[in-house]
Amino acid sequence: MNISKKGLGRGLSSLMGETEVADVKPQTISGDVTIAISKLKPSSIQPRRLFDKNSINELAESIKSKGLVQPILVRPSKTNSDEYEIIAGERRWRAAQIAQLHELPAVIKNLDDVEALEMAIIENVQRADLSPIEEAAGYKKLMEQYNHTQEALAPIVGKSRSHIANITRLLNLPTSIQDMISQGIITSGHARAIMNSAFPEQLAKKIVDENLSVRQAESLAKKTKTQTTKTKLKPADTIDLEQRLTELLGLDVIISDNGKRGGSIKVKYKTLDQLELVTNKLKN
Repeated sequence: MNISKKGLGRGLSSLMGETEVADVKPQTISGDVTIAISKLKPSSIQPRRLFDKNSINELAESIKSKGLVQPILVRPSKTNSDEYEIIAGERRWRAAQIAQLHELPAVIKNLDDVEALEMAIIENVQRADLSPIEEAAGYKKLMEQYNHTQEALAPIVGKSRSHIANITRLLNLPTSIQDMISQGIITSGHARAIMNSAFPEQLAKKIVDENLSVRQAESLAKKTKTQTTKTKLKPADTIDLEQRLTELLGLDVIISDNGKRGGSIKVKYKTLDQLELVTNKLKN
């Protein structure tokens, strides 16, 4: 990651050991130490919320075989002087418990909430451990609760200002679509394609059902927007009548009402048997 020392925040600077930066002092209380697992607690400001069980189990097997190679990063607990809050390494801590380790190597640092959140985001982003939604939520928290701007945040986390702007926009999507992104059902590219649609959830479902690419999703969103602009919304009583006729005939019914000029009723069928069935129902 190519970041100048001038642009580093205190959290990242401390993490990378760039203590010669102006106004930055070493934050380490001690070097690598071992801490009992029972004294380690997850952080409430940890941006990562999803932990894949299979991945953690695989890491646990590796720890059983080779031990824990990289120490975790912690800070003293604010509520219990005998405990430590995990800033980076919660996945390793979870796997170590499965591997039945009793203590873990750790680096202890004195960090305020801003520095701790910065470090947690940086560590997870560099390891590609955060989903786009988790990453966006972390940036949003730094901006809203700790008064970071996009311009100031960009060099701290090693991302462009446009990346931060684009990814935080994902948080404007319905929760159902955010969940789909977090679970890897659709990509953030798909989500951005349908973000400005009047019906993003319906488009997201179509993307999944038809396995559309991002480019296809963009074309779909553009087409839907054009159709929505040209098409008048149907009155509720017309929609209700369509539904009742659909239930009565067992086939999709579309009503086009042109006001004083009349209208039309369209019945969709796929086979001649279906057409004959509709004909018999109309006769009766």
